[in-house]
Amino acid sequence: MLTIPYIRDNRETILKRLEIKNFRNPELIDQIIALDNERRSLQVKTNEQQAEMNRLSKEIGMLFKSGEQEKANQVKKQTTSIKQELETLEQNLQISNSKVNELLVQVPNVPHPSVPAGKSEADNKEIRLGGDIPQLAAGSLPHWELAKKYNLIDFELGVKITGAGFPVYRGQGARLQRALIAWFLDENTRAGYEEILPPLMVNEASAFGTGNLPDKEGQMYHVTGDNLYMIPTAEIPVTNIYRDVILNAEDLPVKNTAYTPCFRREAGSYGKDVRGLNRVHQFDKVEIVQIEHPTRSYQALEEMV
Repeated sequence: MLTIPYIRDNRETILKRLEIKNFRNPELIDQIIALDNERRSLQVKTNEQQAEMNRLSKEIGMLFKSGEQEKANQVKKQTTSIKQELETLEQNLQISNSKVNELLVQVPNVPHPSVPAGKSEADNKEIRLGGDIPQLAAGSLPHWELAKKYNLIDFELGVKITGAGFPVYRGQGARLQRALIAWFLDENTRAGYEEILPPLMVNEASAFGTGNLPDKEGQMYHVTGDNLYMIPTAEIPVTNIYRDVILNAEDLPVKNTAYTPCFRREAGSYGKDVRGLNRVHQFDKVEIVQIEHPTRSYQALEEMV
């Protein structure tokens, strides 16, 4: 989420760069700035009244100590109206903060200047290509038919047990899945990543922290009874390890890797591109996460890629 100071100092740059994401809403940006002006004014008034309240409280204590009880009671009456005003100011400040935050989450993150404009994956720019694309012989089977032929994955059984998009791995398929997970974790550990085994459900604060809420709420499984969300990626719980934590610069980068099952509703997905293991609702993934200084973020990205 973009910070208010960043939005204030970079309004035009933000609007220009967000056009790449088809975001054209200067009114929203201006509304955020206007609401923040209101919030800051309320904060100043609240601070002033709190300071006055503290001053009067000290004065009352000194008056009682010196035996001037009548004068102390007179000053005490002044604090009653200040308390009421403070309550009103704090309520309005809380409302103002909520309004600002509701608008802030509607503003996308600003893409890097190197990101090309485009409306679909067809507009993506190919940076590099590794290896040779194999030429499949005529009559080659797609992966879902190979999985059925060799009894590696049973898609129909998953439908029986749970529903579409929940495959069951069997025999060599299950062993291969387990071996791949272990191999990736071992490779990442050798590369300096600490292995994490995180929870598979997160609270609202965690999902907001990584930007999955409110934007991706419709794609997440919500356990309404406990107000928890099934994770669509290990990135959410791993990143939230460091939420509200101040790290020393000399401790960066922090490198974590985690294996988790992942859960995605994939609402709206259909057609030939969702056969087999494409667009399933539950899948296994090994994630890598780095916490790095902003000035080194792209070096870290290149290293991870």
